Amino acid sequence: MTDTQHDAPDVHAITVDVDGTTERGVVSSRTLLVHWLRDELDRRGPKIGCDTGNCGACTIQWDGLLVKSCMVLAVQADGTAVTTAAALAHPDGPLNDLQSSFREHHALQCGYCTSGMLMTATDLLESGEEITDHSVRRALKGNICRCTGYQGIVNAVRATAGHDIPLPHGKTPDTHGAGLDGGRS
Repeated sequence: MTDTQHDAPDVHAITVDVDGTTERGVVSSRTLLVHWLRDELDRRGPKIGCDTGNCGACTIQWDGLLVKSCMVLAVQADGTAVTTAAALAHPDGPLNDLQSSFREHHALQCGYCTSGMLMTATDLLESGEEITDHSVRRALKGNICRCTGYQGIVNAVRATAGHDIPLPHGKTPDTHGAGLDGGRS
């Protein structure tokens, strides 16, 4: 190890665009992006599920790429843009179509995985890929729902893509648009 490497600072000043807002902070070299977002910025969209990148609860967009924020160091995000599930709702409050569809198709279950599922499904819907049961399941294979509510999630994504998917138990479409802001837990 050279003297330069040994004297490297353990803290770094960072500036990151988070959901359209410029955020600044000082982070240690080891701080994970998900911890900076949640602990320092109080952004509750990305959840801490497994800290190993397996569950997908912390999924965000990082400069337009879908990533698991427990696999990225906060210092790596310096000068980049991060989008969390909280940015999916319209700025004036109503849910976007995917969020409304999740609500209508009972895709929420306990809600812990929801923000990661929403980010992954948003990426799939924006990709232009044909939306089928298979394509949705393949896209979501990196996101784990411990409530085993996958069919509701698949139905919600397909309905958002314009497929005629009946609502469960004769439910009528939700027109209220409140809640599901990417997580407050």
